[in-house]
Amino acid sequence: MKTGGQLIVEALEANGTDRIFCVPGESYLAVLDALHDSPIRTIVCRQEGGAAMMADCQGRLTGQPGICFVTRGPGATNASAGIHIAMQDSVPLILFIGQVASHAKEREAFQEVDYKRFFGDIAKWVVEIDDAARIPEFVTRAFAVATSGRPGPVVISLPEDMLTSEVEAPEALPYTPVETYPGAAELDALERLLNGAKRPFVILGGTRWNEEAVAHMRAISETWSLPVGCSFRRQMLFDHLHANYAGDVGIGINPKLAAQIKAADVVLLIGGRMGEMPSSDYTLLKSPYPDQALVHVHADAGELGRVYRPTLAINASPAAFVEAFAKRKPAAKPVWAAETEKAHAAYLEWSTPPKTGPGAVHMGPILEYLGKALPEDAILTNGAGNYATWVHRFYRSRRFGTQAAPTSGSMGYGTPAAVAAKALYPDRTVVAFAGDGCFLMNGQEFATAVQYDLPIIVIVVNNGIYGTIRMHQEREYPGRVVATDLKNPDFAALARAYGGHGEMVEKTADFAPAFERARASGKPAIVEIRLDPEAITPTRTMTQIRDKA
Repeated sequence: MKTGGQLIVEALEANGTDRIFCVPGESYLAVLDALHDSPIRTIVCRQEGGAAMMADCQGRLTGQPGICFVTRGPGATNASAGIHIAMQDSVPLILFIGQVASHAKEREAFQEVDYKRFFGDIAKWVVEIDDAARIPEFVTRAFAVATSGRPGPVVISLPEDMLTSEVEAPEALPYTPVETYPGAAELDALERLLNGAKRPFVILGGTRWNEEAVAHMRAISETWSLPVGCSFRRQMLFDHLHANYAGDVGIGINPKLAAQIKAADVVLLIGGRMGEMPSSDYTLLKSPYPDQALVHVHADAGELGRVYRPTLAINASPAAFVEAFAKRKPAAKPVWAAETEKAHAAYLEWSTPPKTGPGAVHMGPILEYLGKALPEDAILTNGAGNYATWVHRFYRSRRFGTQAAPTSGSMGYGTPAAVAAKALYPDRTVVAFAGDGCFLMNGQEFATAVQYDLPIIVIVVNNGIYGTIRMHQEREYPGRVVATDLKNPDFAALARAYGGHGEMVEKTADFAPAFERARASGKPAIVEIRLDPEAITPTRTMTQIRDKA
């Protein structure tokens, strides 16, 4: 006989869980008690949204479900931000929620929420356990659902009495991973399309990639001389200095790259959904009928034909597809090889940062410095805001597993994601980027980094405004500023108050030594950059946006 709490922990162990992220709650004390005797590492966080984002980052970087525990009501609703990120980003995650006891349900008991209704549209599967003996079954199924097809978040509601009752239950067995492979006929059809093409283009996106798959894709691009782009916040899927890399297909796309995709006769989309952001509001590929011949490769059959009618639909995971297609060779030397070279040259020009700009601190030289100073396996995280434009456009990613950023555009992600990344890879450099508004949404998780001695470096780009919203405001309603100004703390002093290392940068030349001191401190660190709000984008000032409006 075992308690439901013990069965939960044993099922997690059976499925390879090595750490969980949580904010404790009385609704799942039985699970916490079982964790006391488990080898699973428990990382306690400061707010449930941050905990869920940490679990998302773990799932994003490993391909295995990140695990998060929160309490009922406010705990669960706080965590919903991380669940939405995982859903839109196709990231495997399992959220366990302590629930009111079974006898109190449907009475609007203390902190009671119907989780099937609340999470129904932002989770892949939501279940409430009503028989403790079935806990091993449900937990193993959750791992299978979270990782199969298009990965996503699973929510498991745990009534308190299910966790404290003692039952006999079968031993938990690990889930069986499900892979989808392309058929020979589909590969033959793709080969014919490429052999008849004049202007093909490849877009990489989504999840279910690994280092081996990225290596296969590199080999395919070389064999077929294919130009390759990475969709929004998936830049780590291809080496940016490889001769075939054409740039990122996301917000603020290089106009030359956009023109190349629109003019392509065959577009090979591997792994991604090509949502609103990477498709430039469905203009690069017109929905539902693209001008280009579209070959869509996706692990979930439900995504094939959902937004675009493909010329050829291949139901396969990215890893399985590239492994199979890497064996295929072109019938003759590709006629588009020169265009691939031009595309890479255009990317190098586009990703060379400007040297100057408004104010005393210039982000261009800072990103250029970081590109040289950071090791190739450094992990960069960020949330959302105009500050991220500098990172996405000018930081040249070299390796898989080095990026964690929400395609959903959620603010507050960078700091908790950095904590999870450093816990996962303690020997690697982890740098989080955040705006001043972005940081203060989940900046309390810097305390988690301090508590667990995780020396992340958070670069806070402080311009005293909600920059993206101000930019849109000045464009649509020039000179009518409201609700976008911010009065901020001294972020460097805040870092020291938490027990970390703090640096303030007010001139470009001060950044490199400040960053090196932060890195040498061995502590979690914040490097605050005081950026002029006029420096709102790499190419336009706030005044230029206002005047143009």
